[in-house]
Amino acid sequence: MTQQPPGYGPPAYGGYGPPSPNHPQATTVLVLGILGIVICGFVAPFAWVIGNRVVREIDAAGGRWGGRTEANVGRILGIVGSALLILGAVFIGVFVLGGIIAASSS
Repeated sequence: MTQQPPGYGPPAYGGYGPPSPNHPQATTVLVLGILGIVICGFVAPFAWVIGNRVVREIDAAGGRWGGRTEANVGRILGIVGSALLILGAVFIGVFVLGGIIAASSS
C-alpha cells in the first residue's frame, strides 16, 4: 500500500455544479436572427440590437446567466440580415432610379 504525501487529501470527485439558466431573451434573439435571415429581413435589426444588450447582460452577470452562445449567434445573424436588407434596398433603389432615368430620357 502506498502512502500519499503529507498535506494531500483524497482525490476530489464530482465536478461542476448545475449549469446556469439561460438568459430569458437568449432564445428570442436566436429566433429573431434566424427569422431575419430566412423569412423576414425587417426583424434582423431587432435581433442585432436586442442581441447586443443580452450579450452585455450575460457578460456582466458573472456566470449567473447562460445562453451566451445562442444570443451571440442570433446577434450575428441579425447583423448579416441587416446587411442583406440594406443591400436589397440599395439594389431596388438602383433599379427604380434607373427606370426613372430611362423613362425620362425617352
